[in-house]
Amino acid sequence: MLEKLTAEKLLDNLVETIADNVPKQKSVSFFEEDKSVTSRFNRLFGRQKPVHHLLGGGKSADVLLWRNKKISASVLSGATAIWVLFEWLNYHFLTLVCFTLVLGLLAQFFWLNVSGLLNRSPSEVPRLVLPPELFAKIGIAVGDQVNQALGFLQDVACGGNLKQFLVVVASLWAAAVIGSCCNFLTVLYIGFVAAHTLPVLYEKNEDKVDSFLYNIFDQLQNHYRKLDSGFLSRIPKGRFKGKKRE
Repeated sequence: MLEKLTAEKLLDNLVETIADNVPKQKSVSFFEEDKSVTSRFNRLFGRQKPVHHLLGGGKSADVLLWRNKKISASVLSGATAIWVLFEWLNYHFLTLVCFTLVLGLLAQFFWLNVSGLLNRSPSEVPRLVLPPELFAKIGIAVGDQVNQALGFLQDVACGGNLKQFLVVVASLWAAAVIGSCCNFLTVLYIGFVAAHTLPVLYEKNEDKVDSFLYNIFDQLQNHYRKLDSGFLSRIPKGRFKGKKRE
């Protein structure tokens, strides 16, 4: 009798365990799937990777996202100081270079003479030597970026995608308008400040920014559909035979 009760009890416990676990597993899997789908559609441009990885994932990304606040603040302060010297104080590049070289000469001159008076034997002055590989790497990096930009513009011009072509033309026109309002140094400084502020602000408010931008994109797409149906679709399309870059 005891064995019968024990077997029935074990069977009941097994059935209850299976009944409890089956719906829970389904609900959890459905929740995870729904969460992944929602995150996939709500992220800007459908990205799957975090902002730190998109920025390179190295020290430069740490600086842009203020992982080390002292280094990021120092870089931004240095850029601000350079912009103030050239833009507000009206320093010229050649003048600043000459003043810097004069200060360096004075420092080495006093170093050599004061050390000779104190130690009775002049000490060796440290010399600054820049490696030639540094300039070669800078030239190669700049050349690669310029070639990629030129290749992208040529692909847009010969690709036959009218929407992308109009977006690029509008962007270049906006850049030309901004360049007519301020000089090249100010444009570089604005871009530098934006690169050190917008990514960290976006990382802290991803959901709000993504939803706001998606609403704007929806409105722009609606306006583009109206423009396409009323005007752009009537333009005869030619055949572009440009060769795309691999």
